[in-house]
Amino acid sequence: MYDDNHRFPRLPWILLGLGIIFLAIGSYIGLFVAPPEALMGQVQRIMYVHVPTAWNALLALTFAFVCAVIFLFKSDWKWDARMEAAIEVGVVLGFLLCCQGSIWAKPTWGVWWDWDPRLTTTAVLVFAFLGILALRKFVEDPGRRAIWSAVATIIASVDVPIVYYSVRWWNSLHQLQSSPSTVSRQFWLPLRMNAFGILFLMTAFIMLRARVASMRLAQELVPPPAVGERV
Repeated sequence: MYDDNHRFPRLPWILLGLGIIFLAIGSYIGLFVAPPEALMGQVQRIMYVHVPTAWNALLALTFAFVCAVIFLFKSDWKWDARMEAAIEVGVVLGFLLCCQGSIWAKPTWGVWWDWDPRLTTTAVLVFAFLGILALRKFVEDPGRRAIWSAVATIIASVDVPIVYYSVRWWNSLHQLQSSPSTVSRQFWLPLRMNAFGILFLMTAFIMLRARVASMRLAQELVPPPAVGERV
């Protein structure tokens, strides 16, 4: 039987509030305080949300991989719920990442989309995990659903390091990975603030979505009443 006592119900709401505050402050600094970048000008300001979104999208899907591995070894249903939540949040962040990339690509490359290694592998990643969510919707048996989606998550997670290293492995239009250590000092603060803001939001959403998944599992795993027994 699945059992989850949800010891910290306030934590996700605290993280949600912190995420909104950090993201609001970081975005304000990025839009109105930080100077425009020397080469890209005002277009560069989207990087204050684009780069943190990329970091956290890959982080969420990496966490889904960890949940899948732990579930297969321990058969603990809370990890199945967490995996489902992490995949959903990771797919949303991945979709936002593709949209932000297109907004940046149009004035920079002259096109909304290019079959660049980074863009292509990111799109494959989003659709792969979207397929896992579809799989979970179509499989009604909780045990089969959990095992099949865990195995599929492990397979799909192979694309996570490919996305990250694609700009180094292949000839890519996309610039190399950004990090606080490679960013000029005047751009560092809004980038870091938004990175923590999206991290807090991502964590809160995963926790809240996992609670919803765990409640559904609690109902699905209740054994059906015996014949003639009152419901």
